[in-house]
Amino acid sequence: MKFSAYDRILFTGDSVTDAGRARPVGEGLHTGVGSGYVRVVESLLAAFYPELYLRVSNTGTSGNTSRDLAARWQTDVLDLKPDWLYVCIGVNDVWRQFDSPAITSSHVSLEEYEANLRTMLTSAKAATKGVTLMTPYYMEPLTADPMRARMDEYGAVCRRLAAELDLPLIDTQALFDAYFAHRHSSFVAWDRVHPNQTGCTLLARAILDEAGFDWAHRA
Repeated sequence: MKFSAYDRILFTGDSVTDAGRARPVGEGLHTGVGSGYVRVVESLLAAFYPELYLRVSNTGTSGNTSRDLAARWQTDVLDLKPDWLYVCIGVNDVWRQFDSPAITSSHVSLEEYEANLRTMLTSAKAATKGVTLMTPYYMEPLTADPMRARMDEYGAVCRRLAAELDLPLIDTQALFDAYFAHRHSSFVAWDRVHPNQTGCTLLARAILDEAGFDWAHRA
């Protein structure tokens, strides 16, 4: 596994990551990292690798777009000096175009999204051991659905930037699409965005697999 003893692993993004985490930085005892996928990751790391004393932190903020994340990037990411960083942002960049179509000032274009991501990822790559990018997703199997089709465009930006910057990528849309071959999307998210514990477990498993987590490891 790529994590070493006492490494700090930081997750940032929007409400999918936030999940009720503590402020100003989500970490520590009880539900400090929130009740979402970050908590599942933290719990499994502590259970399988207790000897590593890994520090898991969460600065996801509900409602954030990539524009919002870029505005707090210095304080909520770089100043925390993480060893490893996971970024999952973009759902609201798309969602605001559909749930608030008249408030165009809240919309983040595809071009701005790419520029925001490139700036953030480039700075973080230079300051950490590694950055992993997670695509935004919409839990709608029908690819012709307007919001799903738009989200796929933003996911394509992530894939392109990950290749350009030589970063690991977790394709969360592909992850959920594979699951929907067996179960309806309502089984993991009532609104097709915010995952329940099953959805969070799917995300956590993908994150840990990318990190080289050994499911047979014993301390």
